[in-house]
Order: sequence, then structure tokens, then C-alpha cells
Amino acid sequence: MARSETKSLFTADLIVPAIGEAFRKLDARQLIRNPVMFTTAVVAVLLTVLLVIGQDRLATGFKLQIVIWLWLTVLFGTFAEALAEGRGKAQAASLRATKAELTAKRLKGIGDAYESVPASALRLGDIVLVETGDLIPADGEVVAGVASVNEAAITGESAPVIREAGGDRSAVTAGTRVISDRIRVRVTVNPGQGFLDRMIALVEGAERQKTPNEIALTLLLVGLTIIFLIAVGTIPGFASYAGGTVPVAILAALLITLIPTTIAALLSAIGIAGMDRLVRFNVLAKSGRAVEAAGDIDVLLLDKTGTITVGDRQATEFRPVGGASQAELAEAALLASLADETPEGRSIVLLACEKFDRTATALPEGAEVIPFTAQTRISGVKAGGSIIQKGAVDSVLRANPGLDATPAADALHRITDEIARAGGTPLAVAKDGRLLGAIFLKDIVKAGIRERFGELRAMGIRTVMITGDNPLTAASIAAEAGVDDFLAQATPEDKLALIRKEQEGGRLVAMCGDGTNDAPALAQADVGVAMNTGTQAAREAGNMVDLDSDPTKLIEVVGLGKQLLMTRGALTTFSVANDVAKYFAIIPAMFVALYPGLGVLNVMGLASPQSAILSAIIFNALVIPALVPLALKGVTYRPLGAGPLLARNLAIYGLGGIIAPFVGIKLIDLAVGGLGLA
Repeated sequence: MARSETKSLFTADLIVPAIGEAFRKLDARQLIRNPVMFTTAVVAVLLTVLLVIGQDRLATGFKLQIVIWLWLTVLFGTFAEALAEGRGKAQAASLRATKAELTAKRLKGIGDAYESVPASALRLGDIVLVETGDLIPADGEVVAGVASVNEAAITGESAPVIREAGGDRSAVTAGTRVISDRIRVRVTVNPGQGFLDRMIALVEGAERQKTPNEIALTLLLVGLTIIFLIAVGTIPGFASYAGGTVPVAILAALLITLIPTTIAALLSAIGIAGMDRLVRFNVLAKSGRAVEAAGDIDVLLLDKTGTITVGDRQATEFRPVGGASQAELAEAALLASLADETPEGRSIVLLACEKFDRTATALPEGAEVIPFTAQTRISGVKAGGSIIQKGAVDSVLRANPGLDATPAADALHRITDEIARAGGTPLAVAKDGRLLGAIFLKDIVKAGIRERFGELRAMGIRTVMITGDNPLTAASIAAEAGVDDFLAQATPEDKLALIRKEQEGGRLVAMCGDGTNDAPALAQADVGVAMNTGTQAAREAGNMVDLDSDPTKLIEVVGLGKQLLMTRGALTTFSVANDVAKYFAIIPAMFVALYPGLGVLNVMGLASPQSAILSAIIFNALVIPALVPLALKGVTYRPLGAGPLLARNLAIYGLGGIIAPFVGIKLIDLAVGGLGLA
């Protein structure tokens, strides 16, 4: 279950620390990482010095207002970043508190003798004993035992999960609590390198490096700043040619209103908030690059079992042969399944009871259970002098020599072929060497999954189901689920080859998995989402880890990645359009005295050059905090193609970025004039 994101952005416990942090971020060593805001701060310092010196004809009150609004522009930018970081610090604090409590029962030898040590003293390869009520002290793998584990501290989900030695459910995470039984855990990471440590570092920003997309956008913003710097630098020459001068304070303020301060101030907050949304969604991204790649993927590979289907096959029909009735087949299947604790066995009992108005009872007195083994692939029961067998069709026929040559066997083969074509799995049932029929076990496709794949198709993403089933079964499930393609009887090598083939075609590929056999594909994929319940090899190979171990969440991860890219693109579009509009809005009013012909372009009718520049500076500062909620929450994403998304983006944020300065600056100009501020 993902943590809630509904908490308000502007609560006191977020704002107060963010205000203090905003001032600390004025340190030049931090500001230099954002060239545009650093330029703004340098200009603010320059005008502060000029204000003190007072060697120009501008009124002191006017210059003071410009200086104040320039510093507010810088502070609003650092505040946006601090607020984004602050949203994750409460979570980091709770995780750190959990980490501080951890102690370990480190085993001394092969017995149960142990020594209590701090979790920080554990080393790679140590074996620890974890008993009922204990917190697991370090990330590791269960090497002995089976236990029920509460992972609410990490995932937010209160329902316990089973962790056991071997298979794909052996991985455990530091800070989770064993609530029944006992297990031995081998430590697989050194102190300071576990998931808790990485989550703390992630939400606090220690591992947030700029992604290639952010670096490219920063270079664009620097380029625009240089262009406007050159443009503003030429103004004194034109003014001198016209017989006038332009004060340095006016030129400096004009530069800040024209450079892309809006997106520069929000860029870091957008990236931080994007990764923070993943953490709040219980997905740990190892890098910002992975989050961005999720927004650009073209192909999505999903396992069938547990992802597209519910994971447990359900009995849906009894198909009798050889003159047996449905009731006789159901009765035998019920008896053979009463001791079968698998989900399939329980579903057979449930179907028989519902279909023939039976009540599930205990096995008859003296009955002997035939346990399932990997060798026989048969289970059943001996009761009342009869033997009832249930299992794979070939196994049941092999266990009863001569049965394969009977008409009932021919009918059974026809039925099993029909079941396979329908995407199901047949189980044969025999009693005392006589075939009674087959049980239709069906992979149940998750509710709503077809619609979700339709959303992905609308995004331009092709879905591929990967399964170890035969092609007939795979084709049936793929058609029912609505995926675009499937890979049947897939081996680890087949998965890896498919990913490489797609990548060679220039496509970005996402993959989810939980087993060691998925590790090569997870490492090769552009976005590899490993399940937290999976093996250590899978978790290390992927560049994201889903702490809820919900494979279908990959669909939401794609949406979050796209939302991050859209938010950055939308605000960049708004900012650039804003700058263009400000240029045409204030330049005519500022220089109409030097060039009277510009009066015709002063469509806004701004009161004076001083009012025009002051209004633009105020608008430039206020638009940053106005857009902070959008930067942190993200632009609402709808599953549309690239073309419609671009058109929508330009219509809303491009057109909005052009209109907003004309409206905002005019309103501020009226207020400035009415209050006599310029």
C-alpha cells in the first residue's frame, strides 16, 4: 500500500524549517550549482552596493524596492528547493529512528548460541538469529527457517508477509519485524549500505545527482542568460546614440526580468519532488536517471503470473469422461483435495461445494493422504478401500499402466487440448485405475488489467507478456489480458535476447522481476524494477525496487516518470513564453522617452519606465512561489500520444506563459501607481 500523498504542501512543520533552509542555501557554494539564480544573486549584491553608494539619479525608495524584490526572487528559488527537500525529511527521520533501535543476535557457531551486538557492528556474511518480536537488524537473505514478517515500517502495509529460505521470498530488509517463528539471516550488505540507509540518503538529497535531462536544460538556461546579458549590454550604446543614458540599476533589473529565473528557480524542486513521489509510492529509485527513463519507455515487459494474472490458478469447471458424471468427478476431486493446502486445491474444494451444494468436511476416518512430490506430480487419498489420484494428465496416465489406450484417455486428451487452447491447465482425476475426467484450472486475469494496458497503448507503450507457459496457453491469456505481444516458454536467455533486440531498434525497455533468473534482464533493461520480496541478486540488478512488491505498479511508475518529464517541460514552456512576453510588455514602456516611436507598442499603457521595471521585477518574483505547488505536485498526466500531449502543453503553458505577464504586470503597475511606489 503506498503512503498517502494528501498532506498539504504548506503546513507549519514544512514551511518553518524550509524558510530557515532557504537562507542557508544563499551560500555562494550552493548557489553556483544553479547559474541563473547565482546570476540573480550577483545582480542583487551589485544593486545593494549601488543603493548604499547612491551615485545615480534614481530615487532611493525606488532602488530599495528593486533590491528587496531581487533578493526575494533568489529566496523564493531556494525556498522552493528547501520545501521539496523538507517533504522527505520527516520520512527520513522516522527511518533513522528505526535504524537507531536495531540490535542483532549474531550467532557464534552452528548452534543457537549468540552474542548481542549493535546492528552497525555486523559485517557481510554474518549469520544472525531473528525470533518472534525481533527487528531484522540488516538487509539479508533467510538461510534457515520460515517466518511471518511485518514490513509496515518500510512499505506502510500492515499485512504480514512470509519470508523463507530458498526461492524468491528469502530477502529481508532491516527495520522490519518478525511476528511469528524464527529465522536465520545471512547479512548481505555492510553497515551504511542497506535499503534504510539508501532511502535516508535519497529523501535527504545526498544522492540526488543531476540527470542528463536536467544538465541539458541547465545549459539551455545558461545560454538564454548569456543571450539576454548581451542584449541588455547593448542598450547603453543605443541610449547614448539617442542622446540619453540608462542607469545601471535599471539595466540590472531588466536583465533579471528577462532571463529564465522561473524555471531555474523551480528546476531542482521538480527533480526532488519527482523522486520523492516515487518514495511516497513505496518505490526506491537508485538514480534520477531511472525515473526519467521510466517516462520515456517504449516497451514494457511483464511476467504473467502475479502480474497479469492473480498468481493462483482457480478451478472453474469439471469435465467428466468415460461415462462418469460431473457429480462423481466432483466428489472424487473434493476428497483428493481436502488435504491439499495449495490455492489450487482449495479452489477445487470450493468449486465442488458450490456446484453440488456440498459442505467441505474432514477426510474419512482412516483415510491416508497421498502427498504430492516433484517426482510423481500426483496427490490424492486412499479411503474406504479406494485410491483417488489427482495430478498432471501424463503423470496420472503413467501411474496407471494400460489406461492410456482406453477410449476415456482419448476423450481426456481432447478435453485437455481444449483447456490448453482456452488458456487453462488441466488436472486429471482417476479412481481405482478408472479415469473420471479433468479439472479446468484457469489463470484468472486481474480485474481491470485490460483497461490499464489500453492506457499504456494510448501512451505509445507496447506491452509484452513473458511466461513459461506453452504458446497455446500464452496466446489465450495474452488475448484476454489485452497485451500487444507475448513470449512463451521463456528462459532467462530469451528475456535478455528480447530486451537487447528492442534496444537495438532504438527503443527504451522496462522490465520487472523478482528472481535470480530475472537479474540479467533487470540489469539490461533501461528501467529494471525489482520486487522487494525478491532475491538479493534481483534487487541489486534493478535500478528501482518496489517495496510493496506489486509488479503491476510498474504501470504507475511509468506514469510518474512521464509526470516528471511533463512537469519540467510544462514549466520550461511557461518560463520561456513568460520571458518573451515580458520583453515585449516592458521594453516599449521603458524606452519610449528615448525612442518616441516605441509608444505605439506600449499596448499595456504602463504608467512610466520606473513603474514598468518595478512591476516586472515584482511579477518575476511572485510567479515563483505561485508555481511551487505545481512543481511539487506535478502536472496532471493523461495517457495521450506525444502529439496531443505537445499540443496540450503548448496550449496551456505556452499560451498561459504569454498571457500571464501582460495581465500580471498590468495589475501590479496599477497597484504601484495607485500606491505611489514609482
